[in-house]
Amino acid sequence: MRIHDNFLTMFYAAVLTVVMFQPALAEASVGTIESPVDLLERTSAQVIKILRDDRELLKTDPDRIYKIIDEYILPHLDDVTMAKLALGKNWKIATKEQKQEFVGEFQNLLVRTYSKSLVEFKDQEIKYFPVKLAADADKTSVKAEVIQPGGPSIPMAYRMRIKDNAWKVYDIKIDGVSLVTSYRGTFTQEIRKSGMEGLLKYLRDKNSKLIEKVEA
Repeated sequence: MRIHDNFLTMFYAAVLTVVMFQPALAEASVGTIESPVDLLERTSAQVIKILRDDRELLKTDPDRIYKIIDEYILPHLDDVTMAKLALGKNWKIATKEQKQEFVGEFQNLLVRTYSKSLVEFKDQEIKYFPVKLAADADKTSVKAEVIQPGGPSIPMAYRMRIKDNAWKVYDIKIDGVSLVTSYRGTFTQEIRKSGMEGLLKYLRDKNSKLIEKVEA
């Protein structure tokens, strides 16, 4: 799971850090829809302020971080597309009810496993590169670079698409490797062992243990 730890730390970092933007092209938009880079900038500013103002409170009330994620981060994620990518070809064999449960459990897994990254995030910065969008574009990849004090920069790219009249993140690549699809091998293995219901039980059990760990 260490690869997942590193990826999600960078994922939340990408949403939450103080960012440096290139002018002009980064302001491109599709019609009146907020541009993908502007969306990330606005979200960053909101969450950073909350994290700074509530830092001491977050130490004594860990559950508060979930409220921040629910309100400021999850609305900008395309959870269904993320789930499809993570499940791969097995998405087609799942029933409607199984798909709905998988979307929720997978999202819970990401949030419960990596919420600590928000509290621990400190001095990294993200540099976003310009994006030029065609008038009818509904997908894009926003390239970025994580700048670490005293360490090497890390190339990164958001994969985003328009859903419900807004740009939403459905994957992020770190050094060219997909965060979401990095789970696919584990999920495929669980399905081979005990089917889709077995995978859902695996996720329910894992999320329950993560909740117990936080409460303990």
